[in-house]
Amino acid sequence: MSSTKGLEGVVATQSAISSIIDDQLTYVGYTIDDLAENSSFEEVVYLLWNQKLPTETELKAFKKQLQDAMDLPEGVITHLHSYDLSTVHPMAALRSAVSILGLYDSEADDMSDEANKRKAVRLQARMAAIVAAFSRIRSGKDLVKPKSDLGFAANLLYMMNGEEPKDIEVEAINKALVLHADHELNASTFTARVCVATLSDMYSGVTAAIGALKGPLHGGANERVMKMLTEIGEEENAIPYIKDKLAKKEKIMGMGHRVYRNGDPRAKFLKKMSKELTELTHQPKWYNMSIKIEDYIKQEKGLPANVDFYSASVYHSLGIDHDLFTPIFAVSRVSGWIAHILEQYANNRLIRPRAEYVGPQTREYVPIEKRG
Repeated sequence: MSSTKGLEGVVATQSAISSIIDDQLTYVGYTIDDLAENSSFEEVVYLLWNQKLPTETELKAFKKQLQDAMDLPEGVITHLHSYDLSTVHPMAALRSAVSILGLYDSEADDMSDEANKRKAVRLQARMAAIVAAFSRIRSGKDLVKPKSDLGFAANLLYMMNGEEPKDIEVEAINKALVLHADHELNASTFTARVCVATLSDMYSGVTAAIGALKGPLHGGANERVMKMLTEIGEEENAIPYIKDKLAKKEKIMGMGHRVYRNGDPRAKFLKKMSKELTELTHQPKWYNMSIKIEDYIKQEKGLPANVDFYSASVYHSLGIDHDLFTPIFAVSRVSGWIAHILEQYANNRLIRPRAEYVGPQTREYVPIEKRG
């Protein structure tokens, strides 16, 4: 029996949700290019959960379901107010709040298909409401209710910022949500599937996934990209800063990706939005700096930018606090987690791999009084 570190290249399951083949990402057979250019986030969520794009009537009904589910239980809001907001990590707050959501759902342990679909809608909607509420509460601001005439992406920004977003801002956050919705068997998705393969409930599966996404090697990359850009400060400092990092053999976040050889197909969409939004906010330096860094790393290391690299300056331009970048990622990725959870339930087998033992062999037990 041999092992593969990080399970790299190991095929762990079959799935009909998303694929990464020859550097092309698809959701249920539709290319990410088509979906990013043409779809609303709600359409993509519906696609992931139902394996087909909705009709106009189905989409209208689905949007209303999400809209109606966005209000948080008072107990969850009270819990968010109880956090020490000066020290709590936003992903830890999200993880705990989602776990608590399950306590206020009378169907939490109902494993029927119908109940799971209803819980899916509530989780998708309330993840956005939790992130927005956390953002408002820690800023000492009143919570903002969603508007019935706004879509999911627009309502997310509206509930966070308290004002209706511009069309370009809605386009940007919608694209980001679509691009991050699913990504085959990534670390958090695999975690969700392992959890629910025990026939644990959907809230447990999503809570486990958030715990995995919290790690900086997974969901935290775009926050660290923005930290790097902030440290660089000005365009002329970009290349000297990167040269120094490379000389110290330090990792440059947002560059390269384990499953793509020739570049992340999602990156180009947020690269374009970064250019437009940084110009709109009169801070083109963030985009210009990013271009210089990507070109240099591509030349020196052969690594192009991934989706996290340009999402950093996009989210920054939308006025989103840097430590909320990963929770926003989670608001999108929960759609994929839920799709995989539903798929796991539908054809379940307990996930229980083996480990190759490399420890000491055949040791004799020594009574404590004789141990040196």
